[in-house]
Amino acid sequence: MTAPTRIAVIEDEAPIRRGVVDVLRASGYQVAEASDGARGLEEANRPGIDLVLLDLLLPLLDGLEVLRQLRKARPTLPVIILTARGTEDDRVRGLKMGADDYVVKPFSARELLARVEAVLRRSTGRPAEIATARLGRAVIDFARREVRWSERERGELSETESAILSYLVSNRKRAVSREELLQHVWGIDTAGLETRTVDMHIARLRVKLRDPSGRSTPEAVLTVRAHGYMAGPDLVPLAEPATAVVAGRPA
Repeated sequence: MTAPTRIAVIEDEAPIRRGVVDVLRASGYQVAEASDGARGLEEANRPGIDLVLLDLLLPLLDGLEVLRQLRKARPTLPVIILTARGTEDDRVRGLKMGADDYVVKPFSARELLARVEAVLRRSTGRPAEIATARLGRAVIDFARREVRWSERERGELSETESAILSYLVSNRKRAVSREELLQHVWGIDTAGLETRTVDMHIARLRVKLRDPSGRSTPEAVLTVRAHGYMAGPDLVPLAEPATAVVAGRPA
């Protein structure tokens, strides 16, 4: 039996939030709700959330910052912006930062549901998010931002390094351009931008993923000439949360 689609609604105006939640639940969706950006980010990052409806003007953490952090933590999660009229610049910024669509307030229930259904249809072809991956005898835990070779041999990844590696693993069957990484990991517009940021982060990742025991380490990230980067053939996703490993076996 297929689990119901779960949507996070992040909206500080109680009447609007209540209306949106009621419409979604009446249409068969499961809903989590939050009235500020900080709580909304927590809800959106919970396992099982399939789509986020995100207001831009939020207390504690504004909507664009929520979107930026979501794109780092969950680059494939669909996001629809809820925005008031007269905020075209913010809508454009949101779309450039990776939002999938926007709905202008006031909106009808029919329009909202149509947008939600359209974005969910488009998102079905996206690569699944990966929680853990294996590289040789190491296990990479993206949520913890940690590399484990054994219980005693562990390394840390930065938030950005973890997001880069997760995105490459999620799209492991193709090369990913520097521009695409900048858009989905950093959330920035690459038009006319020249930077070595991606290459520097990839170089640091390769160093951090070397086996500390001195054993030969499979190539984690391959350089694809004229295209960008892709996950190496030995960097493979794990279906279940992983335990530490020693010499390729569970510890």
